[in-house]
Amino acid sequence: MMFGYSDEWWVVFFAPMILWIPFGPFVMCGMGVCCALRPGWRARLWSVLVPLLPTGVGLVIMLMPWSEPTRTDDLIGFLGGYVLGITVTPWVLGYGTTRAVRAVRSARARRKGSDGGSDAGGAA
Repeated sequence: MMFGYSDEWWVVFFAPMILWIPFGPFVMCGMGVCCALRPGWRARLWSVLVPLLPTGVGLVIMLMPWSEPTRTDDLIGFLGGYVLGITVTPWVLGYGTTRAVRAVRSARARRKGSDGGSDAGGAA
């Protein structure tokens, strides 16, 4: 018996969905950093596969016709808050921040290399 339901095995899928709320933004930010540091199809594939279960379960539950029809405002709220807010935005922030830091560091390295490697200020 789990969560008070003895014959409903699908409630097991709720655990990743509930855990995605506090930990999902950190996971997706890390996935964005991983995609920025190691470009290629593997990192991007994992960025899609990791949040597929938690967001997919919520979407299926919202779209399943149980007792009432799906309300459009609830669906838009779910997509905006759960998918965009918890999943996509942290990925974009992690990816964008990592790319910006790498661009600034490479610009500094190019500028330092064009000066002949001398550090006029004396500070590193």
